[in-house]
Amino acid sequence: QVQLVESGGGLVQPGGSLRLSCVASGSIFRINAMGWYRQAPGKQRELVASITSGANTNYSDSVKGRFTISRDNAKNTVYLQMNSLKPEDTAVYYCNADIARYSGPYYLTNDYWGQGTQVTVSS
Repeated sequence: QVQLVESGGGLVQPGGSLRLSCVASGSIFRINAMGWYRQAPGKQRELVASITSGANTNYSDSVKGRFTISRDNAKNTVYLQMNSLKPEDTAVYYCNADIARYSGPYYLTNDYWGQGTQVTVSS
């Protein structure tokens, strides 16, 4: 029906940069808010950044000034540019989106998650 697929994770040294991408596909009528969450071992999943359909953004205090979220509505894609990475940014990063999908003559709105992509910041 609807899938979110992340890419761009990996191993990077402290101070380095990575760019995550998440593409939504399927029977999509409209994508509302999109966001990135992360979960470190032994910790709860937390919001990193979010962006509305009108491009209003919100960031957690821990990443403000270092991370930038953006989206390309024509490509159903959300990005997370991560700069000045720190070891404490190490986590599995998940894409999230509120999506209205076609269902017969109607549409249904649900919350969708990607499978996650590992980001490891280490020297």
